[in-house]
Amino acid sequence: MIYLDNAATSWPKPETVCSAVSEAVRLGGNPGRGTSEGARSAAEILDTARELLAQLINVPDPSRIIFTLNATDALNLALKGMLSPGDHVITSSMEHNAVTRPLAYLEDAGVLVTKLAADPADGVSPEAVRSAIRPETKLVAVTHASNVSGALNPIGEIGQVCHERGIPFLVDASQTAGAVPIDASGMHIDLLAFPGHKSLLGPAGTGVLYVSERVSPLPLRSGGTGEFSDVRLQPEQLPWHYEAGTPNTIGIAGLAAGARFILERSVSAIYHEEQRTLQTLVSGLAAIPGITVYGPLSGPRAAAVSFNIDGLDCADAAMILETSYGISVRAGLQCAPDAHRTLGTFNLGGTVRVSPGLFTSSEEIEAFLSAVREISAEGQ
Repeated sequence: MIYLDNAATSWPKPETVCSAVSEAVRLGGNPGRGTSEGARSAAEILDTARELLAQLINVPDPSRIIFTLNATDALNLALKGMLSPGDHVITSSMEHNAVTRPLAYLEDAGVLVTKLAADPADGVSPEAVRSAIRPETKLVAVTHASNVSGALNPIGEIGQVCHERGIPFLVDASQTAGAVPIDASGMHIDLLAFPGHKSLLGPAGTGVLYVSERVSPLPLRSGGTGEFSDVRLQPEQLPWHYEAGTPNTIGIAGLAAGARFILERSVSAIYHEEQRTLQTLVSGLAAIPGITVYGPLSGPRAAAVSFNIDGLDCADAAMILETSYGISVRAGLQCAPDAHRTLGTFNLGGTVRVSPGLFTSSEEIEAFLSAVREISAEGQ
């Protein structure tokens, strides 16, 4: 199999990730809940993971790295913890359902939502964000990169606008954390949500919300924390203010190993190598007769490339790629119907999305392009 669906989840995982998960599942202890060697080792896994992830996104305080179920859980905590009826939030027309659905519930409850039109190639204009700010604006929430088109938003510039106006800034880094350099401090990001199972190469069921010292979202859950058991409400201290119940120590062990793997190679080096791969992929697709490529055709982008083949349903195209060529991609709306409305592909049922990863070879890209040429030629 040629695996080109890394925007959904990365594969394969490094052996160090698999080993870390295997070792963690053998521990006999619960972090913060006992003094046994297993409990201490489990607590050390969490501490190490926080330190590595803080380094990855350039933030000084590891206690502000909050572990969540996944990126969707992190985004729910950020959105629902920051917004109340009467508040105003600014977002974009290229967001994943992990942002649009929580905002839809909040809108029904009285939160005011402004959805800025995003350019399919260039993303959201910082000036459009500036113009949309009102006295009651309490949050700007945008994706770093579209999971459909791969278009990157200028989050550094948007963060500067938010900083100047004193508006908290939430970024969904689901498609970029571990693959595109992120300086949460320098970019004035107050809340940064990302999964462990995509470009960070960790297991599924792991996620992170970075919470800066400038914001204090209300916790979504309360309960046991191991520490501060004597207080009536959830302790104010981080990370326990947002983490209730037994953590996913096994998954976080794998996430820590994935983060270390990425840091040893450097996000910047991974990013530049991935950009070369993506340019080959995008230019190769664009040169095939009968192919429409959506999103940026040149310049920096994330590793999610959407296209359609003239006269062929996207689901059928994906099925042919898998059954006839052994190539795994994803077809449909990719949990981002707003993005497809913006791209003009909603009524087509979506697109075929191809997403290479850290371990994708140039030979696999050429095999994919050859397969698309044959499929397109047969339909002409």
